[in-house]
Amino acid sequence: MKALVYHGPGQKAWEEVPDPLIVDPTDVIVRIETTTICGTDLHILKGDVPAVTEGRILGHEGVGTVTEVGSAVSSVTVGDRVIISCISACGACTYCHQGLYAHCLAEEGASGIGWIFGHLIDGTQAELVRVPFADNSVYKLPEGVSDVAAVMLSDILPTGFEIGVRYGHVKPGDVVAVVGAGPVGLAAMMTAGLYGAARVIALDVDRNRLEQARGFGATDTVDSSDADWADQVRAMTDGLGVDVAIEAVGIPATFEACTQVVRPGGSVANVGVHGAPVQLALQDLWIMDLSITMGLVSTSTTPMLLKLVAQDKLAAEKFATHHFSLDQMIDAYDTFGRASETKALKVVIKR
Repeated sequence: MKALVYHGPGQKAWEEVPDPLIVDPTDVIVRIETTTICGTDLHILKGDVPAVTEGRILGHEGVGTVTEVGSAVSSVTVGDRVIISCISACGACTYCHQGLYAHCLAEEGASGIGWIFGHLIDGTQAELVRVPFADNSVYKLPEGVSDVAAVMLSDILPTGFEIGVRYGHVKPGDVVAVVGAGPVGLAAMMTAGLYGAARVIALDVDRNRLEQARGFGATDTVDSSDADWADQVRAMTDGLGVDVAIEAVGIPATFEACTQVVRPGGSVANVGVHGAPVQLALQDLWIMDLSITMGLVSTSTTPMLLKLVAQDKLAAEKFATHHFSLDQMIDAYDTFGRASETKALKVVIKR
């Protein structure tokens, strides 16, 4: 089969590799029909995730058709259309029983790490993929949910919701600032309304993304390259700052921006993947009674979000701005990597 293979920082190739095989009785093989590229994949290619070794097939998002099932799999059969969760969950360990699948203790990949696709085992940017713990790691698609909408439930929608909105403790009436209007930031904006946010302020340096943010739930936008960007945000909150600030980029400046606009007693929820240390100004923040959270998505909310997508309550297809075929994978990466130039939010790669 063909797959997108990592060959070290800055190096990738669409090349022929062996087909995956059933290894454990809980595995399934899925023929990929639709996949996509995550900002985390770009971090990997920058060398920010050294656990990814040369020869690894990239990708952790996908929708496809089950072609083979292990003897212990009971929830899906050959021919089922499924979403592949970005997080693998054995369903039996202490963290899985808490719904904290991100830290699944199974030995697949590495114990304590639920994110294994395209990281510790071969991923979804391929024609076929082996999915461990299929009963807990794939979700059957209901009729009427398109592949394009479904693939957004592999990662970005649960990530924005769980790590941004839920970890940020968004409450009815809150003012929420989302720093970074990329796909995950937009997912946080789209789902903040589920918990009753009264106002959602999108911050970014990209005018195109700020314009698009209003279609994903933002009530206000601020160009964070403006000299007075923080004053603009405070002016929307009677000068007190926002109730919740969600960091959705993964660089020191955007995390620090969140701490600058959150009010006393508020929350900062870090969603972005960081590849460098961030300075925490405790000498200024200790007195503010802040809650600072961070984490890796567990995808425990995927079934609920899937119901909302199926009922047209979340317009997940809106994320897809560019479409490619599988053999155009390199072109898709180039387009997504130049998102500000190409106006790409999420590229979709279909068989």
